[in-house]
Amino acid sequence: MTKDSNWRPTIGLEIHAELKTKTKMFCDCKNDSDQKRPNVNICPICLAHPGTLPVINKTAVKQVLKVGLAIGGRLADFSEFDRKNYFYPDIPKGYQISQYKHPLVSGGQLVGVDITRVHLEEDTASASHVGDFSLIDFNRAGVPLMELVTEPVMHSAQAVVKFGEELQLLLQYLGVAAANMEKGEMRLEANISVSKDQTLGTKVEVKNLNSFRSAERAIDYEIKRQIELLENAEKIKQETRGWDDKKQITFSQRSKENSHDYRYFPDPDLPKLKLSETEEFDEKALRLQIKETPNEKRLRMKRDFGIKDSDINFYVYNIKLGEFFEEAAKGLEAKDFQLLSNYVVSDIASLGSKGLALNAKNLATLIFMSASGEISSRGAKDILIKMTETGQDPKIIAEEEGLFQKSDVADLTNVVQKIISENPTAVSEYKNGKVSALQFLVGQGMKETKGSANPTVLKDLFTKILGL
Repeated sequence: MTKDSNWRPTIGLEIHAELKTKTKMFCDCKNDSDQKRPNVNICPICLAHPGTLPVINKTAVKQVLKVGLAIGGRLADFSEFDRKNYFYPDIPKGYQISQYKHPLVSGGQLVGVDITRVHLEEDTASASHVGDFSLIDFNRAGVPLMELVTEPVMHSAQAVVKFGEELQLLLQYLGVAAANMEKGEMRLEANISVSKDQTLGTKVEVKNLNSFRSAERAIDYEIKRQIELLENAEKIKQETRGWDDKKQITFSQRSKENSHDYRYFPDPDLPKLKLSETEEFDEKALRLQIKETPNEKRLRMKRDFGIKDSDINFYVYNIKLGEFFEEAAKGLEAKDFQLLSNYVVSDIASLGSKGLALNAKNLATLIFMSASGEISSRGAKDILIKMTETGQDPKIIAEEEGLFQKSDVADLTNVVQKIISENPTAVSEYKNGKVSALQFLVGQGMKETKGSANPTVLKDLFTKILGL
């Protein structure tokens, strides 16, 4: 526990996402994150053999520009690639081709978080460690990598997770990245500082955040670690730390580099980009390729259907079920949309592929039958199961199974009078003010009719006949 609760954490993010392209960033090698065999998708360019020359992947540039438009960022007209110089075994050239002064996208915002920049670079090789040896797999070396940098405007681990999940969703909606964190296709790095006022404290970068759960725990741990140091009159060291998921702690890796440590300079082997001179980078054309962002979908579904926010968010994350809901809703009135959504979110979702295989029009018919009182809610559930098994029209199933509710007052009056005569104790309790006795009588009526009676009509008849 800390002594003082007035500390204010501030967090900025650097998020890397591998882009979904057929080939790597600067060569024709296959971009395949599912490749299990090491060092298969490689060539002299991504292995940095002398005399090789890189060529820019046009699709990767378009994808980053789409992200920029989706977050409301400014697309650059002039851009270029730079060499980021550092030595590490996973960088065969001794430098990484990245962007420094002239990123493709500047500014923008997502879920209230200000974006600094979005730029394009190449990924590094992947390393694994066996005993005293490190093994390098160059399949990933040169894969197009989008880097998005936020302003330091988040103040909790929960805000970071919310932002990360929304960005992941946006990339998937745009079709530019799978962003599967378990496969390393999206990685988070958090820059964390704490202070007691609006000024920023000493920044510590935490790497190796390969899941949102790890990110949340690592940030919470690092905030507590820094506060404890400061409260003990110790200084925060500007450094890069890793996250040990087993020990649930951050650990020091190296002192934090500044941009001048990388000795950035424009890559002489790559041409400058004048985006307005390339037809495929035209902003209007790119906007037409962006169908609907997650937030646009939320706003549209709220406007068009008026269902619960939790259901809307469910459909944003479960695209196929959302499409199924919208198709079924075409056959219903607005008053029945929420009932339909209740079925889709619970029953249809739990049925998996069988649920999605249902005819959307048949489901709309079932919802109408339930909402209008033709069948009971229990009957609707039974019919739905039969629909998944047979594919039949719900009206046919209801007829064959005797599930249409009886609402004929004359017929049900006879049932009510029979139940009253057979249950004098319950009748007496109800007349003496015991409300639950009425529910018992209605239940007996449902039992007598084998569930075919309309419970609302039964209740009204009991109340009328018993004079209360």
